[in-house]
Amino acid sequence: MQAELIADTRCATGESPVWVANEQALYWTDIPAGRQWRWQAANGALSHRDAPEALACMAPTEDGTAWVAGMASGVFLLQPQDDGRLSDKRLATAPHARNGMRFNDGRCDRQGRFWAGTMLMDMAAAASVGVLYRYTTDAGLLAQLDGFITPNGLAFSPDGQTMYLSDSHPSVQAIWAFDYDTETGTPHNRRLFVDMKPLAGRPDGAAVDADGCYWICGNDAGLVHRFTPEGRLDRSLAVPVKKPAMCAFGGTNLDTLFVTSIRPDGVDLSDQPLAGGVFALRPGTQGLPEPTFRV
Repeated sequence: MQAELIADTRCATGESPVWVANEQALYWTDIPAGRQWRWQAANGALSHRDAPEALACMAPTEDGTAWVAGMASGVFLLQPQDDGRLSDKRLATAPHARNGMRFNDGRCDRQGRFWAGTMLMDMAAAASVGVLYRYTTDAGLLAQLDGFITPNGLAFSPDGQTMYLSDSHPSVQAIWAFDYDTETGTPHNRRLFVDMKPLAGRPDGAAVDADGCYWICGNDAGLVHRFTPEGRLDRSLAVPVKKPAMCAFGGTNLDTLFVTSIRPDGVDLSDQPLAGGVFALRPGTQGLPEPTFRV
């Protein structure tokens, strides 16, 4: 299956792809640039808006006028401006354990609560200070799980009753599943879903399809893996870069798998000139609409 390049944006860290159906457009972020990108399926037009700090993960609000986002210092409400900026309103400050931390992977659960994890940007330190937070307008920002180095791969099953989470640090490379109480927004009964150490690539960003299978980027291996709900590796699809970062379903029928990627600094990229681009795959299965943030 051939991966199609849709945007040669050369993102340092392309993350958080989100398909917005009523616009027929894909949005994603370049984390360190604090940039939100937009690609229109009808004509391939690219545009972007800039936020005031690193923009890690985001979800559209239910009215479609703004985005809730996990950034460097906290959770923000971002609204598009005509001058190419994203105006920002701080919703909550993250009580980071150390300097040099930021939010990383995140999304909404099926009920519209925003979830996002934090990490120390110096991955070489291997510091397990990362925290998974839940944000709602009524309760604010609440820590739910801790002890992670690089929390990633957050996703929810079609019925919302299973939550998936990974730690992509080389020393961990594990994906867990949790039972998820949809009424209270609480994960429990943590168990190992997949040990990625014997497999190709470190577990990065993820998506769930309509069959309940879990797709996750194999960072460093140029692959996107599909696991059944039982944790069995079903297939692996290739992209022409070493560091795919996160995937999301989109397109008119939600049958296209979009994949963002990382363009590492100070590395010979002659064998992967498209690093940092966004790719489209036709995996032969459909995804689910991305939940919006409910105020």
